[in-house]
Amino acid sequence: MTAEAAFFDTNVLIYANSAGETRQSAAVALLLAGGRISVQVLNEFVAVSRRKRGLSWYETLEALRFVQALLGPPHPLRLETHMRALQISQEYGYHIYDSLIIASALEAGCTVLYSEDLQDGQVLGPLTIRNPFH
Repeated sequence: MTAEAAFFDTNVLIYANSAGETRQSAAVALLLAGGRISVQVLNEFVAVSRRKRGLSWYETLEALRFVQALLGPPHPLRLETHMRALQISQEYGYHIYDSLIIASALEAGCTVLYSEDLQDGQVLGPLTIRNPFH
């Protein structure tokens, strides 16, 4: 599988940036192999880093800079992405925020979405959801 085919959910970034986390090495390896993220993933990363993990703004922004340098520009969040996410939410029952990530992965032409939170093995058109941590 090529790096361009991979898309990462927020939990991959969180684990990669969590010293002492048992899933850190797997998350870092995935990111180093390359792939894509979305603006939605960046927003969620900031929210979790600041609110749940208690990171400073400096630590959070440094982590964002590293991720963006490694993976390149994130897939944009557009009205078309939102509309596709609404369809995904209705059809598959995912929360709108998860659906925004799925919609972005599809728009980016990815074939695998690495996520711990979504249904492992589910296929949505050309996209397969994979849990890399079990």
